[in-house]
Amino acid sequence: MTIQQLYVNLGNTPGQLAGVTEILKNSEINIRAITIAENNTKGVLRMIVNNPDIAENALKEAGFVAGQNQMVAIEIDDREGLFYDIVKQCDAENINIEYTYSFVETALKKAILFLRFKDTDKAVRLFVQKGYKLLSNEEVCRI
Repeated sequence: MTIQQLYVNLGNTPGQLAGVTEILKNSEINIRAITIAENNTKGVLRMIVNNPDIAENALKEAGFVAGQNQMVAIEIDDREGLFYDIVKQCDAENINIEYTYSFVETALKKAILFLRFKDTDKAVRLFVQKGYKLLSNEEVCRI
């Protein structure tokens, strides 16, 4: 099971992020998780949103370079060492984690890890075999 991640290429200048978030607000898009990777001239904004198709279309109509790709969302207990366990299991199966980000739901004492892999299907098989709870887009948006 995978979820869709929205990505947007941005110039590393004031106002870019405000422009994206204004479009999302006006399109009634709820951001569930967000991260930005940048260098001196550009950035990549990555988000889990409630409706990635609408968000992508709205951003493209406004002239942004936007798209979607697959991620794996894993719900785990919020305690030390579990991220290490996941990383070690991936290493043991020669599955490379390209990048990751997360958020913590304190009321439920759960963390949600969002992971991007080159071989997503292999990662999903590993996590299912190990008994991890993989979340759908709908489940992430309900949290």
